[in-house]
Amino acid sequence: MEITIQHPSDDAESHFKPDQEHVSILRQGVDVWNRWRANHPHVRPNLRHAGLREAILFGQDVQPQLSHVNLREAILFGADLSGADLSRAELGSSDLRGARLGRAILREANLHRALLTDADLHSTNLSGALLTETNLRGANLYAANLSGADLSGATLSRAILDEANITRATLRRAHLHGASLSRADLRSAILFEANLSEADLSEADLTDTRLRGALLREANLSGANLIGTDLRYSRLVDVNLENASISGCVLYGISAWNLELSGTTQSNLIITRPDEPTITVDNIEVAQFIYLLLHNEKIRHVIDTITSKVVLILGRFTEERQAVVDAIREEIRRRGFTPVLFDFDKPGSRDFTETISTLAHMARFIVADITDPRSIPQELQAIVPNLPSVPIVPLIHTSQTEYGMFEHFTRYPWVLTIYRYDDQTALIESLPEKVIGPADAKARELRGALGK
Repeated sequence: MEITIQHPSDDAESHFKPDQEHVSILRQGVDVWNRWRANHPHVRPNLRHAGLREAILFGQDVQPQLSHVNLREAILFGADLSGADLSRAELGSSDLRGARLGRAILREANLHRALLTDADLHSTNLSGALLTETNLRGANLYAANLSGADLSGATLSRAILDEANITRATLRRAHLHGASLSRADLRSAILFEANLSEADLSEADLTDTRLRGALLREANLSGANLIGTDLRYSRLVDVNLENASISGCVLYGISAWNLELSGTTQSNLIITRPDEPTITVDNIEVAQFIYLLLHNEKIRHVIDTITSKVVLILGRFTEERQAVVDAIREEIRRRGFTPVLFDFDKPGSRDFTETISTLAHMARFIVADITDPRSIPQELQAIVPNLPSVPIVPLIHTSQTEYGMFEHFTRYPWVLTIYRYDDQTALIESLPEKVIGPADAKARELRGALGK
């Protein structure tokens, strides 16, 4: 039986220094070290602050036994620890930059604030390890086992975590900007407020993963599995979700902009808080809008205005025709509607036909002055055949006749008879009776027929 007697140190800082005997034995090689460990099983080696820069701690057939070893703040820059057993080792604040730790065993090791930038940890077992605030920038963790590990506040920017086992791991506020997590297993992992901007999560398994408050700007989630994922308060901007499976996710407070959803399966997405009656939708992009619609009276008022009050006015905005169009607008506004004018003579940034079609879909009815037509024939061609629920009232000055192709539109029942006017004054006086009244009545008729 070995008895170890510890004497009080005269040096107040001796507690923070390595045991030079232990360091000397380690430097003699793996075989010598392992024999010594076997003969002294009750001694916990102290290599704290040890200078082991570029130390060779690896044998082809023999692995160094470093379990329970105190390597806190040790300098292991570039050290080869491949296959080493470092389970429950104390590696807090150690310098492991560029170290080789492939296939090493780091179960329940303490790596708090360790420096592991550009380290090679492929296939390493880090299950249950403490990696809080650890710097793993650019580290290779391919197929590593991080199950149950605590990586809260860790830096993993540009790290390689492809096919890694990260199940039940904690990565609160971890920095994973640009990290590669393709095909990684993140089931039940905690990533509250983690930064996953530009991260590659393609085909990753995020079942029951908690991403509350996470930043996913420009992340790649194509083919990923997001079943039961907690995405509350997360920010998804320019995210690729092609062919992903999104089901049963919690989306309350989500911010989703410009998502790529080609081939994505979406269902039962929860948009309410846990203390509210559950409401689900089947589209992640409309989730935030639906919630606002349900809980914001002003938003509902805006929607009601758009669907029941907007009147689209089409015509020429030349100096000569502007006065007529302005007069129509003012009279329509005075009658309780919201006029929207579209200027054909001014080019826009979006596709011309797409813009006019979007506006037409929002309108209760359309007033189209076809006097001196220019672009209006083309735009009516895009609108009339495709919008059977929106009446169109054509106007024309009595000095002109309608353009030849307009006769084609008269067969559509939602296109009213052309109203001919002599001058602006006569038009405004007759507008309620000859234009607004018939158009509004036709809108009610068409919407009733369509069950709206």
